[in-house]
Amino acid sequence: MDYQQLAKRIVQRAKKKGAQQAEAFLEVGRQSSVRVHQGQIEDLTQSTSKGVGVRVLVKGRLGFAYTSDFEPAALDHIVDQALKLAGAAAPNKLNGLPSGKDLGRYGDTGPLFDTKVAELPGDWKIKAALEMERAGRAEDSRVVAFNGVGAGDHVSEVYVASTEGLSGAYSGTYVYLYSMPVASDGAGLQTGYWVDYRRFLDDLEAPESVGREAARRAVRMLGAKRVKTQQVPVVLDPLVASSFVSDLASAANGNAVYQKASVLAALKGKRLAGPHVTLVDDGLLARGLATAPFDGEGVPTRRTPILDKGVLSGFLYDAFTARKAKTRTTGNASRGYNALPSIGTTNLYLEPGTKPPRELIGEVDSGLYVTALLGHGTDPVTGELSAGANGIWIEKGELTYPVQEVTVAGNLLQMLQDLDGIGSDLQFRGGPVGAPTVRFRQLTVSGE
Repeated sequence: MDYQQLAKRIVQRAKKKGAQQAEAFLEVGRQSSVRVHQGQIEDLTQSTSKGVGVRVLVKGRLGFAYTSDFEPAALDHIVDQALKLAGAAAPNKLNGLPSGKDLGRYGDTGPLFDTKVAELPGDWKIKAALEMERAGRAEDSRVVAFNGVGAGDHVSEVYVASTEGLSGAYSGTYVYLYSMPVASDGAGLQTGYWVDYRRFLDDLEAPESVGREAARRAVRMLGAKRVKTQQVPVVLDPLVASSFVSDLASAANGNAVYQKASVLAALKGKRLAGPHVTLVDDGLLARGLATAPFDGEGVPTRRTPILDKGVLSGFLYDAFTARKAKTRTTGNASRGYNALPSIGTTNLYLEPGTKPPRELIGEVDSGLYVTALLGHGTDPVTGELSAGANGIWIEKGELTYPVQEVTVAGNLLQMLQDLDGIGSDLQFRGGPVGAPTVRFRQLTVSGE
């Protein structure tokens, strides 16, 4: 089936039936995954999915409907349904599809599709998962079980068309490995986690390496204890630092800013951090997991600095929120075929520094190296952070003993000011949010 032509036909039908503006957003996907347990296949799944969402506007009234049935009668029905819903909706002068000035030439994404991933045999995933489990057990005899070990791949296609002259399509591939071992020293249990997620098979970490690293992360937490409540330097490993990056992006959401529900709302153009701190959302990042030529509304993606050398330079917008804020969309509309667009991130990351992580830790006399944050992160409205944490205590520049059952607390704005070290080890480990190791001059660690 020619899905691009199908999207165009849906738009033409909607216009013929009375829509002043119409858009069809179509997705087709295929995914497979495997989980293993104690050398046996626990679960092997393969599925396909497809669907199309239709957005129409009539005199400022918005209607939306979707279906996974591509039979002509079903497609005609959702067009009629969307028009019917528009007729019942309240008018809003801000409603509308992206205009011609926001549509245009797509930037260079580089390759997004890997034939090796698309043609991966099922037994590759089984062998990879079994290898991770074997490697985890071989790494240390204290690894006694696994909460989960698995591998998977995903192939997706996106097509979009609209009455505004929009016609676009792209396809992409994704492949991943994960391992969650449990370690025991006879007195207690500790869990570990390691994952790798890539577009291209050749970029994927070896299954043995994933399994061994997950095991090391579980074993190193055995014998963990609490520490006294104190204010000390805190270092976040890249997995944890990526959650800090996500918290910053939540506060930079254009809708939250417009509603004054963000701690950053009144600070655009202000210096919030040192010149070594640059936070970027980049929909064109080479081989990025969220790289795409256009966003969920067909607007070309781009590189959008949020913090530029420490200065808050901008927020993220889709077309609707941009109209509310009297600005331009940043190409950050996120959606699936079964939902209306909303603001989201693409490849979001903190640019790396020049120091290796070992050096950042080595400069700390006494502090905490955080390897896991538990529970709620930063409140984007107040900027307050309070979360459970696990990690390794730093003493005289060395990682010493494991720490658990403590809480790390701070404030987003103060944390930005206190972000005094950024490592050279930028990683996109479990998704399209990336970070290197980061160090804060001081946070409150609450324990005993």
